[in-house]
Amino acid sequence: MTTSRTSINWFYYAAPQNFYGLAAKLWPWCAALGSLLGLAGLWLGFAVAPTDFQQGEGYRIIFVHVPVSWMSMVVYLAMAFWSILGLTFNTRLAGMMTRALAPTGALFAFLSLWTGALWGKPMWGAWWVWDARLTSELILFFLYLGYIALTSAIDDTRRSDRAGALIAIVGAINVPIIYFSVKWWNTLHQGASVSLTQAPSMAQTMLWGMLLMALAFWAYTVALVLYRVRTLILQREGHTAWVQALSEVKPTTGAAA
Repeated sequence: MTTSRTSINWFYYAAPQNFYGLAAKLWPWCAALGSLLGLAGLWLGFAVAPTDFQQGEGYRIIFVHVPVSWMSMVVYLAMAFWSILGLTFNTRLAGMMTRALAPTGALFAFLSLWTGALWGKPMWGAWWVWDARLTSELILFFLYLGYIALTSAIDDTRRSDRAGALIAIVGAINVPIIYFSVKWWNTLHQGASVSLTQAPSMAQTMLWGMLLMALAFWAYTVALVLYRVRTLILQREGHTAWVQALSEVKPTTGAAA
């Protein structure tokens, strides 16, 4: 007796026309999930979590600063991942995903720097110091801006995707530098409050508030990237028959001349 096996085509959604429909289904759910998680995280962080005995109420900025700092690194690694896929398999979707990730990553890096400055002023007495972690995070922000500027300056999408991919891959070496800077150099930053190998050095409500905010930013990132990549697909695939057949891009009948 013969048995049939259904093989999974892992590259099915690598085609922009297939991914376009999937993104349309997923992004609203991710946006709703991010909103709910964000509200829960802000409530825990700003209303439930106890006051820190050393830093007072000013410490509560960590419920934004720490998650956006995490996400600034995670998004750049995601850009490097999609860049490697694009250069390896020459898929059109990979370049669009990398480009869709960059503005959100730049926003997270910017927020990390500014919330860090707001936290550092009362704690260290200065808005900015050339600390190893601050400097490497600033370099990450410039890498995001450099990627966006370079890909926007090249009209040919294939060439711009390849050039941007090189920046994303080479720049990824800065991410472990940011993460391990507090261990490799003598910095003003404290060590990690959350570790996979050690018990957290904070109250449970503080920890849960921070983790909920991190999950909220995850969901926000996925929703925004999926929404943005749909726009990029329409822009790049506008000449194809499947895009022209979409109801959202058809010209409205009866419009005034």
